[in-house]
Amino acid sequence: QVQLVESGGGLVQAGGSLRLSCVVSGRSFSWAAMGWFLQAPGKEREFVAAINWNGGSTAYADSVKGRFTISRDNAKNTMYLQMNSLKPEDTAVYYCAASRRPFISQERYEYTDWGQGTQVTVSS
Repeated sequence: QVQLVESGGGLVQAGGSLRLSCVVSGRSFSWAAMGWFLQAPGKEREFVAAINWNGGSTAYADSVKGRFTISRDNAKNTMYLQMNSLKPEDTAVYYCAASRRPFISQERYEYTDWGQGTQVTVSS
């Protein structure tokens, strides 16, 4: 059974930092691109960041460039999202996702497996 489990969300003040983790089990991790998406209340799920199979290539939404860093540890089947200089508009549920391909994509349909999400709340 494929499982993606996110952790690390919480409540933080504006300007603070959080580090999200996503542990993958039940499927091959090291060959697959991975991504983070967010969904704010009443809005569509949107792309945040993605990383290719070996961590050599990354992509970010314009809204998080320079503040968020995506990384992965294939030996631990784990992906991370370091979030710095958080803003109230970053408040959302954050989901990790595993792609069916080794190369990064910003498109939701490229991702076949999803976690349950972790809440990030940034207070002003």
